[in-house]
Amino acid sequence: MATAPAQDLGRWQRRFFTIWVGQALSLLGSQLVQFGLVWYLTRQTGSATVLATATLVAMLPNIALAPLVGSLIDRGNRRRIMMVADSGVALVTVLLALLFALGAVQLWHIYLAMFLRALGGAFHGPAMQASTSLMVPPQHLARIQGLNQMLNGGMNILSAPLGALLLELLPMQGLLGLDVLTALFAVVPLFFFTIPQPAKAPSAGLAPSFWQDVRAGLDYVLSWPGLLIICLMATAINFLFSPAGALTPLLITKHFGGGVKELGLFEAMFSAGVILGGLLLGAWGGFRRQILTAMLGLLGMGVFTFLVGRTPAHAFPWAVAGMFFSGLMNPIVNGSLGAILQGAVEPGMQGRVFSLINSLSTAATPVSLLAAGPLADRYGVPSWYMLGGVVCFLLALVGMALPAVMSVDDGHPGKGVVAG
Repeated sequence: MATAPAQDLGRWQRRFFTIWVGQALSLLGSQLVQFGLVWYLTRQTGSATVLATATLVAMLPNIALAPLVGSLIDRGNRRRIMMVADSGVALVTVLLALLFALGAVQLWHIYLAMFLRALGGAFHGPAMQASTSLMVPPQHLARIQGLNQMLNGGMNILSAPLGALLLELLPMQGLLGLDVLTALFAVVPLFFFTIPQPAKAPSAGLAPSFWQDVRAGLDYVLSWPGLLIICLMATAINFLFSPAGALTPLLITKHFGGGVKELGLFEAMFSAGVILGGLLLGAWGGFRRQILTAMLGLLGMGVFTFLVGRTPAHAFPWAVAGMFFSGLMNPIVNGSLGAILQGAVEPGMQGRVFSLINSLSTAATPVSLLAAGPLADRYGVPSWYMLGGVVCFLLALVGMALPAVMSVDDGHPGKGVVAG
């Protein structure tokens, strides 16, 4: 089981939270740039095809390269990987800012920058997730996951209005420059704090090749039924909820007859629920078995999402309440599952496991958007919310009925399986 080294337990807070705050500031900068680039493309082209292409370009590294990235993270020095990833993203951002300042930016420049920035994120995210279990004592992993979920909810509330304000005050290159500044807050602490490396398994022969490590990661997940089912459940949840976000404007306008104020309230209440749920998990820490916390949260998320879709057109406040409680359940599910992976998966495998889950979840998004559109057109947007709620509820019931899932906190059934 992944644990923070005993000699670090007295000072883990200072090291971890210094790095965490820097990463949080960098994440804010990245979200502001993402908002700014999407808005720029919207204003300059007005093309849905351009926006869809930009979205796909930003997804490609996570979808196509995740298994390779995970193996590199587990083989390499995670601190250096994070430093290179953050520095690389900052360099790309500097070059893009220069193109904007010179008035020479073209569409393909933005596509390339979005791809390279996403590639850096594909390395950085799993490396930070895999490093957390080596810096944080096991009993605090769920609380840290709660803080992460609260941070994500706060970013969702802040990024759009703050990005819009900054674009009113600064040219595009100024917004990009702020992102470079926030990247420094992420990189500098990594020069002063070490991140423990996972222990390597003893080997009687030659060290495994890169491709053997990739295969070992896949075999590890496939040989652990509980983890495999959780990976598939995470993919299914992402499949169901990605279109729900994209269809929200239509739910507000076509079903509830609302406008931009109602849309803003609806989305703000969901994000407020996420923040409160993250705060709750951070303070509480969940049940002793985190999988029970996750499954009960999934039950609740299914119930409240179904109620949002089932709410009559004249009862909009009930839908807002349902969205708030659905948001409240979101970090309970995601944070608990993240704590399980950090606590139960061997440290030397975490890069590959986190990258694989990111790949599956990201790949589900474009497929689900293609499926949701025709279904919502035919049966109405609320039908997708009701479908998502029912499936989540059933997934939770099935998960609680499967011993392989409910014992996942205990670690790999082989117990001796570690990274090569």
